[in-house]
Amino acid sequence: MSPFLWPAGNLDLRARVVLALLALIATKFVAILAPILQAWAVDDLADSGVPDFALGAIGLTVAYGMARIATNGFQQIRDALFAKVAQRALRRLALETFEHIHRLSLRYHITRKVFSTGPLVLELVLIGGAIFWKLQDWRYVGIIIATIAVYVWFTFAITEWRVKLRRKMNEQDTDANQKAIDSLLNFETVKYFGAAGREAARYDQAMAGYEAAALKTSYSLAFLNFGQAVLITAGLVTVMLLAAVGVQAGELTVGAFVLVHAYMIQITMPLNFLGTVYREIRQALVDMRQMFDLLDEPPDVRDRQDASALRITDGHVRFDAVSFSYDPERQILDQVTVDIPAGRTIAIVGPSGSGKSTIGRLLFRFYDVTGGAVSIDGQDVRDVTQSSLHQAIGVVPQDTVL
Repeated sequence: MSPFLWPAGNLDLRARVVLALLALIATKFVAILAPILQAWAVDDLADSGVPDFALGAIGLTVAYGMARIATNGFQQIRDALFAKVAQRALRRLALETFEHIHRLSLRYHITRKVFSTGPLVLELVLIGGAIFWKLQDWRYVGIIIATIAVYVWFTFAITEWRVKLRRKMNEQDTDANQKAIDSLLNFETVKYFGAAGREAARYDQAMAGYEAAALKTSYSLAFLNFGQAVLITAGLVTVMLLAAVGVQAGELTVGAFVLVHAYMIQITMPLNFLGTVYREIRQALVDMRQMFDLLDEPPDVRDRQDASALRITDGHVRFDAVSFSYDPERQILDQVTVDIPAGRTIAIVGPSGSGKSTIGRLLFRFYDVTGGAVSIDGQDVRDVTQSSLHQAIGVVPQDTVL
């Protein structure tokens, strides 16, 4: 992916990537600063014996509000800067894939059947460091790490289970839609055979399967949400209890208690989206692998490096002892020789599967012959460019295509 996200020779996009990363880091640092300003304001108001702040409680409160605005501002700047990078990468990938698919041979078409978790990790590390710096107690950091570890394990495990349930639900939905479309498109035939009741029963059976799968998906989501809430609340309450004991013992200020609470709430917000982000990344990786597998698919028919454009003088077509087979075990053409002088009309007739369409495809070079040669005005079609060959041949297909 790096050539698409860090394109060579495009300083504008590269600068956008760097600035977006800087905006991302700035977002997290300002987000960590906001609860500290709030804690200082509380301490100043509570007269907790801490040194007076130059800004005072009012100034600190204003600074806290500005920090929250700045957090959102940097986040929007990051998204705006990176949007062009993402869209240009998407456009280049789409075009490259589209062009590659058209370069693939007919054989392939007949036989074919990051800015999400990084900021979360950075924010969690910064919050852990800020809490230790403020409270000088590893117990808080340990509880947070343990809570996050159990939360992540639970979320990933349940999400993996739910992915299978959702796949089943999507399959049932597709099955029901296919049955409905197939029946409605063949409305006249269904009526002829008095099969409306049978078609309704088939559709209802498919919808029953979808209903069962959808219920399991809903129940699993409720279980996931409740489990996440229990784990986060347990971690939050444990940390708050520890901080409350510290305040009662005179070891912590009220502002420190507020700070711990603010950070724990700040942790829960990105974690709530972890299951969704994980599922999207997991699906995206699958899609990317399929896309790159497609891009790695080699075309069977390629232009030679020294291929020249087809030169038409008379239009003399010749099949010289041509042999060809789609499957090595079944020969379609065997030593076929056909000579078609310029200006002549020839009809090729025969039963289905005898090779009539194959002869046309070989002339068009959808496939390369396995023996012999196909030539136009003495030029082997394998020695000319495919684009010039296609431009010289007019085709009226047997399938009506609009």
